[in-house]
Amino acid sequence: MNRWPSRKRDADLERELRSDLELEEEEQRERGASPEEAHYAALRAFGNPTVIREQTRTEWSWSWTESLLRDLRYGMRTLRRTPGFTVIAILIMAIGIGANIALFTVVRGVLLKPLPYNDPGRLVLMYEADRSQPHPAPWLPVDAGSFWEWQRSAGSLAELAMVSPFQGYIVSAEGGKLPEVVGAAWCTNNFFPLLGVQPMLGRLFTPDDDRAGAPATAVITASFWKSRYASDPNIVGKPIWLDAKIHTIIGVLPATFVYSGAFGGAADQIWTPVQHDAPASLLKAYGDHEFLVVGRLASGVSMTALEARLDALQKQIKSAHPEPAVHRDVIARTMLDDAVHNYKTPLYALLGATGCVLLIACMNVASLLVARAASRSREFAIRTALGGGRLRLIRERLIESLLLSMVGGAVGLLLAGGALKWFIHVRDDMNRVESIHFDAVVAAFTVAVVALCALFSGLISAVSSGRNNVLTGLQESSRSHSGGRSRAILRRVLLTVEVGLTIVLLVGAGLLLKSFERLRSSDLGVPVDNVLTLRVGLPDVRYPKPEQRIAFFEQLIQRVRALPGVSSAGLVSTAPGEGWNGDDLMSIAEHPPLPPGQGFDFMLRGADPGYFSAIGLPILKGRTFSEDERMDRANVVLISRGAAQEYFPGEDPIGKHLRAIDGSGTWQVIGVVGDVRWDVAQPPKPTLYWPIYG
Repeated sequence: MNRWPSRKRDADLERELRSDLELEEEEQRERGASPEEAHYAALRAFGNPTVIREQTRTEWSWSWTESLLRDLRYGMRTLRRTPGFTVIAILIMAIGIGANIALFTVVRGVLLKPLPYNDPGRLVLMYEADRSQPHPAPWLPVDAGSFWEWQRSAGSLAELAMVSPFQGYIVSAEGGKLPEVVGAAWCTNNFFPLLGVQPMLGRLFTPDDDRAGAPATAVITASFWKSRYASDPNIVGKPIWLDAKIHTIIGVLPATFVYSGAFGGAADQIWTPVQHDAPASLLKAYGDHEFLVVGRLASGVSMTALEARLDALQKQIKSAHPEPAVHRDVIARTMLDDAVHNYKTPLYALLGATGCVLLIACMNVASLLVARAASRSREFAIRTALGGGRLRLIRERLIESLLLSMVGGAVGLLLAGGALKWFIHVRDDMNRVESIHFDAVVAAFTVAVVALCALFSGLISAVSSGRNNVLTGLQESSRSHSGGRSRAILRRVLLTVEVGLTIVLLVGAGLLLKSFERLRSSDLGVPVDNVLTLRVGLPDVRYPKPEQRIAFFEQLIQRVRALPGVSSAGLVSTAPGEGWNGDDLMSIAEHPPLPPGQGFDFMLRGADPGYFSAIGLPILKGRTFSEDERMDRANVVLISRGAAQEYFPGEDPIGKHLRAIDGSGTWQVIGVVGDVRWDVAQPPKPTLYWPIYG
């Protein structure tokens, strides 16, 4: 802004005021007053020149901007004179504002931001459930037999697609690249069109690809294309060996595509058509829960209407297929809720906690401003006596608070950026973590938080002394009236509220830290220090016979045990912490028969005799497997302590027999081992271990 016109107007105003005073003095002298008496009489008749200047400036155009700039410069000079107070206040604001920016960015990206699909509000996930069980089991994956009937019945209500994100492929060595085990998924040919996903290169599956006799095809993710093929632009049409079977890469998914849900899928890098790659028996089975069902609701159709139709159909399916593993109910939830369901409560709780931290920070800064205002009461009183308006003084307080909040917000933004980088690094396995970044909404939130902090702190400071008259201000500036009763009461109120909020936050933080420590220290139920896990897979084409697979794994584990620094090693089908990966219903042969369709639910794990010592899982009772209990002699099992306590209360399970509800076999319990968490977010579940060479 050009300051010359402002200076010229001020000079003109001064000349005008001086001319008017001189005329008034001349009139007083003509009436017989002495020069000194004429001067003071003119001032009394004319009024306070300072007030007149301020009133005149308010009538000029753009005067409010000039006044605001003056107040900003005055506020910066005032804060520079007290660097200790300024630095402390900025740091307090930075911590409060930075924590809220960071948590809001996480909540915004994970919970609030729409999914990166076409019209995501109409996408739903359909699950099987069984409310008739003593412990109802919701959110169960779907069997393929039920899906095909659901798809036909959905009709005009919705389009349904099926996906199995639990798969994995062994990518064979080629072109100098080592073999690797890669997360993969099967899907129906309408899965990607249903989501509205378009390929970055090539094409997606067609109905002709999704059939048993079609040529083998695959679609890969952008990250796999970049890491495995160095972003080769000619990748479409090239072969890839999956489980020793040749597939043709027909397309590359866009970099923005990430499928993540309650049952995982974010790590899947290769997609293949389900009716080509899944076993034919699995595609016809009822009760083998290997699939998730994604639906796109038709316009005007509610999720409740689709859920009601499929629920009625599932009850008919249960009547036609009364096997225990076939469930009778259907439940649904939105695709966004499915992806973030496990994170909602913790993230909202943390956001509320950071809101309390921000409130405490504002109160701390307000207390500092109130104390600072008490030390400046004489200054304010003198300025008021000289004609300074109350609103002008309040505005100066607000501007000081705004400057502190703005600088604190800038520092807090830097702290939030560093915190987010750390969070994304340590929680890269979190669903929708790729959506966490600053955007326009976060910027607007930051501006709003800074403004609210400035208004809150500044108004409290202004109210603390806004009602004092000039005499009170001058009295409070003396040594015997250093504080002022109103300010003392306000500081006590602020201190009381701060202490109350701090106690609540400390209690909440203690509980969170206790839960976090429990999660970090005992989440798996076994020692994790110096324990390394590796995933190994064998293609069925090259190792079709069980004897070949057993020979391979025996040779492998012997070589691993012979490596320097390896004290013990073992094999297990699923390592602790890797999630669900299979369960089954059992009955106890020595117990009374269970009602039809009911059974004791066990997590199923295969293990070799060396696994338990390698993982540090104690044998509490009985024994582990012997070397000759394999193949046709693998009719023994171990159970976890939780299974023994829940399913064999008050009795010794050793020697008892477990029988599969589906009639596939009977096994004798020979030992009891400790409990393990298969999912870090869930308590240990009853587990059954069978010989991995069985």
